[in-house]
Amino acid sequence: MTHHHPGTGKYEGLLAKCRSLEAIPTAVAYPCETSALEGAIEAGQKGLIEPILVGPAEKIAEIAKSSGINLGGTQVVDARDGRQAAAKAVELVLHGKAELLMKGSLHTDELLGAVVAREAGLRTGRRISHVFIMDVPTYHKVLIVTDAAINIAPTLEDKVDICQNAIDLAVSLGLAQPKVAILAAVETVNSKMTATLDAAALCKMTERGQITGGLLDGPLAFDNAINQEAAETKGIHSKVAGDPDILLAPDLEAGNILAKLLSFLANADSAGLVLGARVPIILTSRADSVRSRIASCGVAMLAAHARKTGAQGAHHG
Repeated sequence: MTHHHPGTGKYEGLLAKCRSLEAIPTAVAYPCETSALEGAIEAGQKGLIEPILVGPAEKIAEIAKSSGINLGGTQVVDARDGRQAAAKAVELVLHGKAELLMKGSLHTDELLGAVVAREAGLRTGRRISHVFIMDVPTYHKVLIVTDAAINIAPTLEDKVDICQNAIDLAVSLGLAQPKVAILAAVETVNSKMTATLDAAALCKMTERGQITGGLLDGPLAFDNAINQEAAETKGIHSKVAGDPDILLAPDLEAGNILAKLLSFLANADSAGLVLGARVPIILTSRADSVRSRIASCGVAMLAAHARKTGAQGAHHG
């Protein structure tokens, strides 16, 4: 799904930030398909991650051989099947041997099942959520769309976490105060449309310090969120309108349609991550271009580094 010429993108800027940083040990759960294995090894060669392949060793070696992928000295942790691979990958993170988790060719549900497992999982106090980090050719900067893959009908409390996860990620990508547009179908508050009430509440929660680090505005319809003139026509004076870094969808369907529409009609590239667990989780799909897969690893790497420096900062602070 590579649609445009290299060099036109905003991902390059993110990857440039990665060059000076150390590769992050990454547990790759069940890379038993060419694209999954290639993605992990290539991100390793680019110095973004240090892959630890978790899955049936013989099968992985076979795929590498038949696809001409050179595994070199890549560490392999033997696991029977997808489920066991997911559990072992999570274990590597719990024991501090890996600082990122990457989905191979197992189902997302299988991997996330191991992540949210009660006893041995990687839960934090926060809800996990998905972000698409998108490079949209018709937009002037990287755009984060959330949540388009995990939380089906998020409550207001869920949206607080979805929003905070996205803000924290944007900050780790180098933004001082990410701008969040909270999307609805209209820009006025209407009790018949829950999304508008949630948007108004999220903005007030930001004023009260319940959401930190971002600049929020909403409810905004998509046109006034993305286009300043459309906002001004409606009498909306907002620092977010026309310049959002993050689009917060009202629910999963809306988010999913929005992200896929940008991919297929606006030729966007999208990198996928899951946030809110102890470590960022790299989710790529088979249809992803190499560019998207590399970008996912790059963004996760920046998030992992920000975590480390943030943790150190917190101790000093």
